[in-house]
Amino acid sequence: MRIISSPLFLSLAVLVLAACSSALPEPAPAPQPVKPVARPAPAPAQPAGNWIDWPITPGDWIYREDARGSLALFGKTDQSAIFIVRCDRSRRKLFLSRAGTVGSGATMILRASAGLQSYPASNSGGTPPYAAISVSPGDIMMDRIAYSRGRFAVETSGLQSIAIPIWPEFSRVVEDCRS
Repeated sequence: MRIISSPLFLSLAVLVLAACSSALPEPAPAPQPVKPVARPAPAPAQPAGNWIDWPITPGDWIYREDARGSLALFGKTDQSAIFIVRCDRSRRKLFLSRAGTVGSGATMILRASAGLQSYPASNSGGTPPYAAISVSPGDIMMDRIAYSRGRFAVETSGLQSIAIPIWPEFSRVVEDCRS
């Protein structure tokens, strides 16, 4: 008997033997679920261009007095205020608040025709929640806002910037706190 040693014959023999094998191949491991990547929430889209050209935020001003002092609220009728200026007479402080919450180290920038000023902002609570700053009634920025050309802007870390019309209600609260 003659032994064939051709490479073609050996390859064919290996294939025939493999086909006769009764062992089933191991199943492929189950795919692992894809873990979502935690991504921070995108910052709200900011108005484009110069703040003086931003559209005015819709709403009206309302003036009120309560046991703590006076306040002016800006927003749409029958909805929570978007922006509030409050005089706390007992503490002789003005509190400017805007709807939303901020993280630690947040700032609120007030812009008027005659300049801008940045203040540290923090959450003041409430429902809905508000981010607020506290200023002296004599702060020059209050006069800049009062005499601004038709509007002022509020830019707060992590929140949509807004342009608010300047009406007498704002100045009235500031003046209440000064007297």
